[in-house]
Amino acid sequence: MFVDKSMTRKVIAISPDTIILEARETMKENGIRHLPVVDAENRLLGIVTDRDIRSAMPSVLLDDADSNEVRKRLARVTVKEIMTPDPVTIPPHYTIQDALLLIQKTRVGAFPVVDETGRLTGIVSIRDLLRAFINVLGIGEPGMLIGIQVEDEIGQLKQIVDAITEEKISFGSVLVARYWEEGKRAVFPYLLTNNAIRVKKKLQDLGYALIDPMDWYLDQIPKND
Repeated sequence: MFVDKSMTRKVIAISPDTIILEARETMKENGIRHLPVVDAENRLLGIVTDRDIRSAMPSVLLDDADSNEVRKRLARVTVKEIMTPDPVTIPPHYTIQDALLLIQKTRVGAFPVVDETGRLTGIVSIRDLLRAFINVLGIGEPGMLIGIQVEDEIGQLKQIVDAITEEKISFGSVLVARYWEEGKRAVFPYLLTNNAIRVKKKLQDLGYALIDPMDWYLDQIPKND
């Protein structure tokens, strides 16, 4: 699945001359946390986040006199003074997997999507990616996740799929954890059924060890230094 199929197309963008108080209200009214900053031809110049705006706002501990003066100064502060210029962007032909890897690498919550001319065509956020993966994985439909420990050998996944389909059970998706134990992997089929007793027994009869999907936690995934 490509980014242009998952991104938000109706992007709320602002000009670099927008007052930050106005940008804050725009975020609040639309329930968003990122505002791309564009020029008159919709070319991306930067991005401003709710964190940028909070950092630029005065402390709540200011007295009334100081607050009035600060508000006057804030009324003159524009987005271009606090935005991140030349932000990390993503092209529309990238996959959602590419986008997830980029989020992990850059630690940002949303990417403007730009075409080859630098014009803004959309924005993709963690929320968009979660929605896309819910659709891809089929977990929006009623079902259940089971965990199976397998040897790291060719043919294991086919045997599992055959065993499940023989029971006339459909798949929402199948995930494979590459990192589990030495010489082993963990397979997590999401089955579109509420009764997996028979298929679980069948898998155990085939010699597979069933595991609790809750044992698949993030600390088992190697971290980049």
